[in-house]
Amino acid sequence: MQFIKSLVKVLFFICPASATAQSTFLTPGSKDIHFVDRMEIKQQKNTHLNFSSVRPFNRKYIVEQTEFIDSARLGYTDLLTGRDKYVDWNSQALTDIDEYNLNSFLMNNSEWVTGPTDAFKSKKPILKTFYKTKPNFLEVKTNNFFLVVNPVFQYVQGIETETKKSIYLNSKGITARGTIGRKIGFSTYLTDNQERGPVFFQQQVNNYRAVPGVGFYKPFKTNGVDYFDARGYITVRAANAIDVQFGYDKNFIGNGYRSLFLSDWGNSNLFLKLNTRIWKLNYQNLFMELFPQFKKAGDTLLDRKYAAMHHLSMNVTKWLNIGVFEGVIFGRKNRFDFQYLNPIIFYRHIEGTVGSPDNAVAGFDFKANIAHRAQVYGQLLLDEFILSELRNNPTSWVNKWGIQLGVKYVDAFGVPNLDIQIETNRVRPFTYAHNDTISNYTHYNQPLAHPLGSNFQEVLGIVRFQPAPKWHVYVQGIYYTKGLDSAGINFGGNIFRNYATRSRDDGFEIGSGDKATVLSAYLQVSYELRENIYFEIAGQYRREKTLTNPTATTSTMITGGVRINMFNRRHDY
Repeated sequence: MQFIKSLVKVLFFICPASATAQSTFLTPGSKDIHFVDRMEIKQQKNTHLNFSSVRPFNRKYIVEQTEFIDSARLGYTDLLTGRDKYVDWNSQALTDIDEYNLNSFLMNNSEWVTGPTDAFKSKKPILKTFYKTKPNFLEVKTNNFFLVVNPVFQYVQGIETETKKSIYLNSKGITARGTIGRKIGFSTYLTDNQERGPVFFQQQVNNYRAVPGVGFYKPFKTNGVDYFDARGYITVRAANAIDVQFGYDKNFIGNGYRSLFLSDWGNSNLFLKLNTRIWKLNYQNLFMELFPQFKKAGDTLLDRKYAAMHHLSMNVTKWLNIGVFEGVIFGRKNRFDFQYLNPIIFYRHIEGTVGSPDNAVAGFDFKANIAHRAQVYGQLLLDEFILSELRNNPTSWVNKWGIQLGVKYVDAFGVPNLDIQIETNRVRPFTYAHNDTISNYTHYNQPLAHPLGSNFQEVLGIVRFQPAPKWHVYVQGIYYTKGLDSAGINFGGNIFRNYATRSRDDGFEIGSGDKATVLSAYLQVSYELRENIYFEIAGQYRREKTLTNPTATTSTMITGGVRINMFNRRHDY
């Protein structure tokens, strides 16, 4: 409660009554996120889009840039051929699909569209009230008020062939967003869900006492789970450069499929976010209330812990963006340390000032757009880094770091709308862990960053292909090795364990312990019947084995279903 009062005071202080137009943000998992990626890479020199390392994306900013592209039809020189080319969205098959995606994006973010919107209207609204526009069940737009309300639904049914048992996901709910006087934005997302995943999903739930990506759950029928996912926030704008967001939702820092800084893979959390965009700089402060590791027993009040993070990025050139990151998890239950509210000072200095009880991390990230076709990106995370140990004893437990490197390739090999992404992530043992069970880098029994925690090496590949405007093909392959604890010995792969329980100080390689090897392949084909309504079929194969259990455990799933105004739910761990 003390933290909430502090947040309210901050909001009143930084948000004057003269705040300017304020936007909501793209929903995590939205199809529009990949559209923004493509747009950024193909434009290359659009510096406003280069700030996409912090997510979710601001709808207003992205619409402004999309309208600019739509109206200007910007040209560029193809660096491979030396010829002048244009992002002409109208002339051929490639441009037809891109224009379809562009129009779809504007249609789904119409509150910030300044051009004509007649094409967004439905020919036959239901009862002259519902679906007056193609994407939205209910849309209200006046000079001082905007509101969109949509149903949320997903029904997936399938089978896991090894167990001969059905798997399913049944989600239903509602989502709404809007603006009041163009000074306050709001968004909410509510779903009720019943899910029975494959065996490895059930093991994940039992081991962590949380549903991946959500958190609290109740048992449902045989090996199923029942959970409620509720998210929401309000936004205001302080002056012309600072956006303020307060709510309960997810955030992501990075340019990859994974993030070593902060991921939206886990459960939502309460947060206050200040994002300042000025000149060539984007600076984000994030203050969060989290849950330490727990085992829930009845209706009991859970303890809290807190975190503060900031990320500063700069457009060094029109095609290169670099950033620095710092974060700290407070090593104290149920008490917010107000020194961390300072939005400027380095957290490592504060941590030392208060006696170093907390878990502080730092990092560096970059992305470079190349030849209007590709983007190279990466992250370096430092938990603890002692140069002498790295030189003289690279297997020491104190060498706690992680590294990410990836590339995105759009219209790959000259094939229109064939996009490929390859990424590798490598995290040393004991990274993210701490000397207590409070200040480890976790929230609600799940990692805050990469879902595998630490002590792993991962390579993943993603292929997205859109052969026609309404057809989508998604292929994902993941291969990783991870060191697990063995015979009760802490090998640094479980970030929830106190790192002081290690049995030695050196001899730790990535994969130390009971080395697990996992291969996962996923294929999904989707057809968009109408805006945001998808019929989908999918298949996944997963194989896992360890040193102590060399006989591979496999899981093969075949599913089909329908999805409306909701993100895909994938078992990518």
